[in-house]
Amino acid sequence: MSEVLFTKERHIKYFLRCLKTFLPGPYTSNDSNRMLLAFFAVAGVDLLDSLQSKTTTEEREGYIEWIYHCQVPSGGFRGFTGTDFGTERRNTDNEAWDPANVPSTFFALVILLILGDDLSRVKRMECLQWLPQMQRQNGSFGEVLGPENKIEGGGDLRFCCFAAGTRYILRGRDTDGLNGIQDIDVEKLVVFIESCQTYDGGMAEGPYCESHSGHTYCAIGALTFLDRLSDGSKRPSLLSPGSKRYESLVRWLVARQTTELGDEDEDEADESIDNETRDLTRAVEGLSVEEKIDKLLYLQPPTAESLQWAGFNGRCNKYADTCYSFWNTATLAMLGRLSLVDAVANRRYLLGRTQHLVGGFGKGVGEPPDLLHSYFGMVSLAFQGEHGLDSIDPALCATDRTVQNLHSLPWWRERD
Repeated sequence: MSEVLFTKERHIKYFLRCLKTFLPGPYTSNDSNRMLLAFFAVAGVDLLDSLQSKTTTEEREGYIEWIYHCQVPSGGFRGFTGTDFGTERRNTDNEAWDPANVPSTFFALVILLILGDDLSRVKRMECLQWLPQMQRQNGSFGEVLGPENKIEGGGDLRFCCFAAGTRYILRGRDTDGLNGIQDIDVEKLVVFIESCQTYDGGMAEGPYCESHSGHTYCAIGALTFLDRLSDGSKRPSLLSPGSKRYESLVRWLVARQTTELGDEDEDEADESIDNETRDLTRAVEGLSVEEKIDKLLYLQPPTAESLQWAGFNGRCNKYADTCYSFWNTATLAMLGRLSLVDAVANRRYLLGRTQHLVGGFGKGVGEPPDLLHSYFGMVSLAFQGEHGLDSIDPALCATDRTVQNLHSLPWWRERD
């Protein structure tokens, strides 16, 4: 079969269009998540090693100023400027209507680091004081503080990961200047994360829910930020090679790779399945169990051609999806087990089936590109050493260059 190629220049043009011009109409409903969209756009150009060469100093300074405009006076960052009614009008009675947002705070900090900012204008102390207020009694985190300081929003592993990531960035190695500032309850958070592992080994949004690759990534990402992957007495069994919990987790992640790409016409495929189901139901009426088994449809085994492309799904019995190539490979990278997947088949799936002609990646076969799937598709390829992409940290989801900038900050430097 012909070799698939990573069309780097087209991807650069795609991400620059998203960064510098208006996004298409369908993004309008995500206006309140503009910080996340900004992360994908800026991080995408940086991953392509084009941020310095394709944007001007004035443009990068403008991006930085916009992010600081989203900083809330009491600590943390809002998701977009639409809720900002001005510091002169802000008071204790109405500040709940312009709250800091846990995911947006994490993404704001990472974008600033990507842009080379030193975080000197970040309200570090206020943010670290705000963060424990977002933690619930069960150890999980919410999204925002509502009226009367009530924790609002979801309580799943996504918010746990972003809270742990924010803590990781702002606490650093040197905590001497943080005396008197309450930390989050780390042990309670770890217990909550461990309670989200399901019977099949994957991680769910909460206890007793269905395994999901996105939540699995968030669980391991949070534990990485909490330094639970390093060797030592605090390493939980979930992260200990050889333990039942660890091995079942790895097995579940590897099992997410699939050749089921969903590239048929879905309406026709669904209609065909419905017809076959009705025909089979009529055919087995009144038969014994053994006779019914004999009537089951014969499933054709996979062919050599069909095995050439293998992406990843996020749950059992689902089609492959570009973003799940990231969620699964990133988690395996953090666990040190990325070598267990078929990297060649994943590359062929991404570059041959979801990479778009104009640049970027679509969610599935034949779909138009969008920022989320475009960035995550590239990150998965970066883990596999794709030429034209920089190396990347799986937990921070940003280039190693960004991590170096983080570790150069005063509270991250080793003390003499």
